[in-house]
Amino acid sequence: MPKGFEELTNARKEEIINACASLYETMGFKDITIQDIGNKTSFTRTSIYNYFRTKEEIFLALLQREHEAWAADLDGITEQHQDLSGEEFADALARTLEKRGCMLKLMSMNLYDMEGNSRLENLADFKKAYAGALRAVTCCLEKFFPSMTAERIQEFLYAFFPFLFGVYPYTSHTEKQLEAMRLAHVQYASYSVYGITKPFVVRLLQSFH
Repeated sequence: MPKGFEELTNARKEEIINACASLYETMGFKDITIQDIGNKTSFTRTSIYNYFRTKEEIFLALLQREHEAWAADLDGITEQHQDLSGEEFADALARTLEKRGCMLKLMSMNLYDMEGNSRLENLADFKKAYAGALRAVTCCLEKFFPSMTAERIQEFLYAFFPFLFGVYPYTSHTEKQLEAMRLAHVQYASYSVYGITKPFVVRLLQSFH
């Protein structure tokens, strides 16, 4: 593939993903259409199909990008610090997730839709990014908590990554959801992504090392 063509292809894909991300800030996954995404790009809607076959593939590419950005932030933690206590690492990890609201929302609400309606090669690319995030967390644990065995690190990962799927629902509520909880007399506490993540990681580390 000629270099200029590859650069144009990547730029077009990035523009499509950016348009999708912008719409997702104010609209729901089910409400967004290829037409909506095309309207926010500089080229025709039909051109999108040269790069993505379905809306779900666009969202999966967005989720892939989110995981790649998160992994880069995690790598930054290992590069910038020689030593971190459990409290300090939990703080740093929670800070990285504060910036990944889009990632947490997509993981909790639309992962099966995205994976089920994407081509295998697109799904494989996403899984590589997801594996990169797993690797980045593993590297942090290996560096800052050398007493943790490989088995303990694996246990941490199996507890922490499923936890991520519940972060968005517990930190973001619509007005309709809030009203329903009031009518049902449900007591709930308001948490931020940082506020729910840091204490969880602290307790998890205390259990596993």
